[in-house]
Amino acid sequence: MAGYILRRLLIMPLLLIGVTLLIFVMLSALTPYERASLYVQDIPKRQGAIEAVIEKYGLDEPIHVQYINWMFGRRDADTGMIEGGVLRGDLGWSKVGKSSVAEVLGRRLPATLELALWAAIPMLGIGIWLGVLAAVRHNTASDQVLRVASIIAWSIPTFVFGLIMLMIFYAKLDWFPPERLSEWALREVQSDSFHAITRMYTIDSLLNMRMDIFADSLRHLVLPVLTLALLNWAFMLRVTRSSMLETMRHDYVRQARAKGLHERKVIWRHAVPNGLIPVITVGGLVLIGLLNGVVITETVFNWPGMGSFMADAALSLDVISVLGVTLFSGMILIFGNLLVDVLYGVVDPRVRLR
Repeated sequence: MAGYILRRLLIMPLLLIGVTLLIFVMLSALTPYERASLYVQDIPKRQGAIEAVIEKYGLDEPIHVQYINWMFGRRDADTGMIEGGVLRGDLGWSKVGKSSVAEVLGRRLPATLELALWAAIPMLGIGIWLGVLAAVRHNTASDQVLRVASIIAWSIPTFVFGLIMLMIFYAKLDWFPPERLSEWALREVQSDSFHAITRMYTIDSLLNMRMDIFADSLRHLVLPVLTLALLNWAFMLRVTRSSMLETMRHDYVRQARAKGLHERKVIWRHAVPNGLIPVITVGGLVLIGLLNGVVITETVFNWPGMGSFMADAALSLDVISVLGVTLFSGMILIFGNLLVDVLYGVVDPRVRLR
């Protein structure tokens, strides 16, 4: 197992280099003048200002030199200090967020993380359970109903379902509002008396013993969680059903039945542990996608996460912010894939023997 993990860790630097090269090539498609206007917060309205920025940051140097400076930073000729550098956390200036891209991501990530964690509960729990149920009752009425329901759910566009939920449960019934908190709760969490530890309001409210804020945060989470869970629930159901159907045809399942074991034990002790091995990979990748920020869902519900920040940056042609989020998302995908592969090796001994 240690050798398998070591091989995966050795591949990771190559993947990181590949992601950074891809992002840098996208950035290099802009002219030095365009890049100079993107990298600084405000350019003085004086002659030669753009040229000074280009010279300071070396935007007219050879492409390999620019890549090294972009990754590791550039030494300032006047102060001798190293400035910038992706590896130093400098992803540029966000015009939309009016601060550095790294700071905006630090503020937005907890909101996306909270939404993804709550959406994972119905997505994985209900999706896997119904997938097992559909496989066990293969070709029965229950199986047919679940298959049709999953196809319908998979076919509904996310923004359509989200808007329908808003019209019914917010505009008409006023049960579950959009955004992340009500105004009174937002004032409370921004006050000095409230300790923001994780910046995930459901967790911080419990740590601060504020059940009123916890209830308000849950109320705002209902609609975006349901919207995210619907699409991914249908996907997990179909993947689990297919995997379980294949697993239940194996000889060890037939042998367990031949021994006279109760059907429930055959399913949950023999078939499910093996049938869920492919589901682990798919579920892990789906969760990684949620952590990267779900643009449509966060935009529809005005959820202040990474997805809505990406949408705002794209609409405002804030290239630096878009590339910064893309780079950050690529890093999450690489590390998430590593964790999924390691988990796959834990549950499937055949992987460890490769």
